[in-house]
Amino acid sequence: MRMEYVEAVLEVVTLIPAGAAVAYGDVAELLGSGGARQVGAVMSHHGSDVPWWRVLKASGDAPPGHEREALTRYILERTPLLGRYEEYLRTGEGRWRVDLMTARWAPGDGEFDRIDAVAERLERALHKLSVPDDEMTE
Repeated sequence: MRMEYVEAVLEVVTLIPAGAAVAYGDVAELLGSGGARQVGAVMSHHGSDVPWWRVLKASGDAPPGHEREALTRYILERTPLLGRYEEYLRTGEGRWRVDLMTARWAPGDGEFDRIDAVAERLERALHKLSVPDDEMTE
């Protein structure tokens, strides 16, 4: 995976405020590049230094293997939740998920400006990488 894409995904994720969340596909759509699987791969391999818990499956399920830590963060940030999350905290049993319909991040104008700048920088980098250096291309 191109590091330019990794950096763009991570930069967008840092903009997501506490208490909000997005699906992997939302990040790809905001960037105008890649898809949910590519964003998921970036988050899985490079996302530990950004608010990874704010990027979820479209179902609202927390990143696999990180449910308990994510749930603790959701509660601290007052992220809207559905299901039996209190029972899950107490016993490790019970299904729950983020209420993505309520929690989904809607970037404001300033945030869209930053996202657009990231997306444009990514597009230029990807285009530059895909242009052959054969002295025949202008």
